[in-house]
Amino acid sequence: MTAKARHDDLEARIGEWRGYLRRHRAIHSVDVEELEDRLRDQVARLVETGLSGDEAFLVAVKRMGDLDAPARELARGYSERLWKQLAGAPGSAHEPGGEAGREALVALGLALAAAAAIKLPELFGIRFASEASFYARNFSLFTLPLLAGYFAWKRQLGGTSRAWLALPFVAGAVLANVFPFTPQGHTEVLTALHLPIALWLAVGLAYAGGRWRDHGRRMDFVRFSGEWFIYYALIAFGGGVLMAFTAFVFGAIGADAGWLLESWLLPCGAVGAVIVSAWLVEAKQSVVENMAPVLTRLFTPLFLFVLVAFLGTMAWTGSGIDVDREVLIGFDLLLALVLGLLLYAISARDPSAPPGAFDALQLSLVGSALVVDALALAAIAGRIADFGFSPNKVAALGENLILLANLAGSAVLYSRFLTGRGSFTTLERWQTAFLPVYAAWAWLVVAVFPPLFGYL
Repeated sequence: MTAKARHDDLEARIGEWRGYLRRHRAIHSVDVEELEDRLRDQVARLVETGLSGDEAFLVAVKRMGDLDAPARELARGYSERLWKQLAGAPGSAHEPGGEAGREALVALGLALAAAAAIKLPELFGIRFASEASFYARNFSLFTLPLLAGYFAWKRQLGGTSRAWLALPFVAGAVLANVFPFTPQGHTEVLTALHLPIALWLAVGLAYAGGRWRDHGRRMDFVRFSGEWFIYYALIAFGGGVLMAFTAFVFGAIGADAGWLLESWLLPCGAVGAVIVSAWLVEAKQSVVENMAPVLTRLFTPLFLFVLVAFLGTMAWTGSGIDVDREVLIGFDLLLALVLGLLLYAISARDPSAPPGAFDALQLSLVGSALVVDALALAAIAGRIADFGFSPNKVAALGENLILLANLAGSAVLYSRFLTGRGSFTTLERWQTAFLPVYAAWAWLVVAVFPPLFGYL
């Protein structure tokens, strides 16, 4: 189909949508025009991410939310054909040789390249099963540069942009491998934990297609990250089942499959799934777009219950937080998950919709996390006063201060939104403005902490 034909087809769908609204809803034409402007804006942004006109139209209608329920009813009429396209039915855009078919081949090729990359060190005697620290530091380097390359190819970035995009990955490779780390020391563990964060946000630069300063593109990357995490977790679960069955069937004939599982399936599958998950988000979940918001609504009250129960238990027993490396990492992960729930719920919400019960629930979760973060900071400060500075304590202190600032600002802005004194867009912009802060802190930990603390 030519570009003009695709444009005409999209215009026909928008015209049908506009006529349907006017027939099935008591609405003034000016309101329909306002809705149409919003629809066209959503479609344009989605097409820029690589969706077809059909797919972008359906997603845009779904994102309109409760403001245009009749339009959502209209979108159901296209669902069956779009699902066939997503499944790769004959005649769809996903046929081999089509644009989506080429994209699938590129993604598959990059996944295989990631699998080959993680096996490459074995040529130099560095084996996955015995050199855990090397692979922990470098895991993100085996796959995230390829993921960034996938988005650079898809967004058609120029040569200069690609060269600048390569810089953080080159810097990460140097920092992860030239420092004389103490084996399994604190700074090595911190590098292994923070380098993926820094490089993931570098992937975001490629995803944004040169428009990282655009608030909407940052929020699109947040939305992508949430969907990617779900797909990766599902693939990992399936991979675990595959490995269990592999061990079982080989064991049934008295053969040991450990070499196959530890040296091939586990490492190659782990890095390849990073690329495959990203492709699935781009090709599939961007259209369905309902799994992550549903899970967010499910886990928000559950996490709130856990945090309230934890705070209640602390108050009842008078127990303090025992600060050691594992506890620090655990609390940071907990608060990061809470922030992730908040961030993804914000990205999936219609900014123009009025406040609701779920918004109040989100504010309660933010408030509880704020109290937990303050208690963790107090415990960390106490340990530093008693025993001095260490890499783990300083890293945890900085991360919790950043989380505290983010959560505190979110609580204020969410309160203003719920009381009608502020807009939801301000809360969105607050969250996307913090993404570079996390990246800067991650790079600081990776580049400065090892020499600062003597590579211990």
